[in-house]
Amino acid sequence: MKVSLVTVSWNNADVIKNCLDSVASQDHPELEYIIIDGASKDGTQDIIKSYNGLTNHFVSEPDKGIYDAMNKGLKLASGEVIGLINADDFLVHEHVISRVVREFEEKEVDAIFGDVEYVDPDDLDRVVRYYPGKGFKPAMMKQGNMPPHPSFYVKRELYERFGLFDTQFRITADFEFMVRLFLKGGISYSYIPETLVKMRTGGASTSGLKSMLNINREMLVSLRQNGISSNYLHLYSRYFKKIFQLIKRPD
Repeated sequence: MKVSLVTVSWNNADVIKNCLDSVASQDHPELEYIIIDGASKDGTQDIIKSYNGLTNHFVSEPDKGIYDAMNKGLKLASGEVIGLINADDFLVHEHVISRVVREFEEKEVDAIFGDVEYVDPDDLDRVVRYYPGKGFKPAMMKQGNMPPHPSFYVKRELYERFGLFDTQFRITADFEFMVRLFLKGGISYSYIPETLVKMRTGGASTSGLKSMLNINREMLVSLRQNGISSNYLHLYSRYFKKIFQLIKRPD
């Protein structure tokens, strides 16, 4: 089973090496790697080019935001399954893609996801927040809960059937895409009970009061746009769950 992995980057010279090393270490033989760079000026392009033979497609040009860049990568992907790994994230071990493929083959589902660990940017071994996919049900999206997107892999045919990311959403287009898949499409899925990705804290969707307000506004718009009833009270209730994610650690 061929897997396409897409990374988007923009001025990530200080962190992208971890991402590239984790992809280069994968033992799955049918891995297509696509990098869409937003015309970085900090040396990111030179670092990517130094990994000879790692990328199947490398594009560096201005874009209209992270989801526009992701859509460019999705259009180039030829694998049966597609995953996304951001430039400041990294796969936790060399068997991640093989484990994902085995789950697809054994369960015959449309999508799979695992767990994600948010880590301290200055100490990648220190887990700041544990984001498990365990217990997810599609109805939970009405409260803004979703599977951990950095660990989310989906059949390419679903992008063809449901469309790409809606770029009107600057922070939560991944959430809106999953609303289409789970709440409107009723897709099948499986959960892998292990951490697949480590993610540095401090991104556009992980910090700050303004970010929190924008996230919830976009989530409500995306739900209503897809004919799903919700409200701000439902959306903000999920923060009680996030408190436990700050305390809980992987078993």
